[in-house]
Amino acid sequence: MTQGHAIAVFGNQMATQFVEATTDINALNDGGWWAVTQTFEGEFAAFRFESVQPLDLDLLMKLETSAGKNYSGIATDSWISSMSQQQYTEAVASIKSDIARGWVYQANLCRVLSAPLTSDLDVLGLYKLLAQHNPAPYLSALMVPKSRSGFEHDVRIVSASPELFISRKGQVLRSSPIKGTARIESELLAKDQAENIMIVDLIRNDLGQVCESGSVQVLDLLRIEQHPGLVHLVSDIEGTLPSNIDWQAILSALSPPGSVSGAPKSSALEVIRRLEKVPREIYCGGFGWIDVDRELAQLAVGIRTFWQSETATERKINFGTGAGITWDSDPLGEWHETQLKASRLLDIAAMELD
Repeated sequence: MTQGHAIAVFGNQMATQFVEATTDINALNDGGWWAVTQTFEGEFAAFRFESVQPLDLDLLMKLETSAGKNYSGIATDSWISSMSQQQYTEAVASIKSDIARGWVYQANLCRVLSAPLTSDLDVLGLYKLLAQHNPAPYLSALMVPKSRSGFEHDVRIVSASPELFISRKGQVLRSSPIKGTARIESELLAKDQAENIMIVDLIRNDLGQVCESGSVQVLDLLRIEQHPGLVHLVSDIEGTLPSNIDWQAILSALSPPGSVSGAPKSSALEVIRRLEKVPREIYCGGFGWIDVDRELAQLAVGIRTFWQSETATERKINFGTGAGITWDSDPLGEWHETQLKASRLLDIAAMELD
């Protein structure tokens, strides 16, 4: 990519003319259009852009003359998991023991896959592959080089998330958690419905912390959504914000997303810290945009998401996958669910651009 260029693509809009980057959420109080990232662990960053326009994929690729030319497929056998099958199934069994003693009702257990990179991730090249082969409701990309942001590393994220974390239209705040995943509808289990209902209750409580009393309602429960290679159970919960609310209060109440933590959330987070081997980072965090002046926002849950990380000695591309664990969970079955969620996206990442 051209040295120093920054771009954000979210759904049907793209943003250029980068202005500034910040890790201070209170900077949003001054207005503007911001691309926003918040890790599962709570680290916030926002990137303000001056120009936002309808997405034109041909124009987008022309903005970066090298886009697609630097992308080389990531071989599927180059990915290394943070947890082996044995470690994962043992962790599922541990969570079931926690459920038996009443510590938690449901917990999301994740692993992070990583593969080495010989050069920086071509964000727009991978974005184009995903747009061609895995259209998703919250398909998105963010590229901000460290030379522009002043951060220690480039921000390079590409997401094919199917899940809405938060949308805002005026004073109406909505969340649409996904719990329940299968290849086809007939393979969804009673466990999937129970999981979804538990998380709906959790998010009703989260929304209730910042929305007006009595305004939180479930608009749709256990809706079936079709996605490439998968079906999901989805519910919609909505509430009305008071006029004096700010984004720090909203994100504090709802983060991390309930569907990828568990219930009760505090207990589930303790389980995750105890059993998972590496931080999730942007995976399972919030990823999207906030238009402060128009009181509009759309943040996806950072699942089905690729991101670059680097140290002094290596550069990696990462991808997370996980499953919700309940008392009815079969440890090997949950491992296979993590494979199902990852396999299609890793196959696409292995492709070469036309």
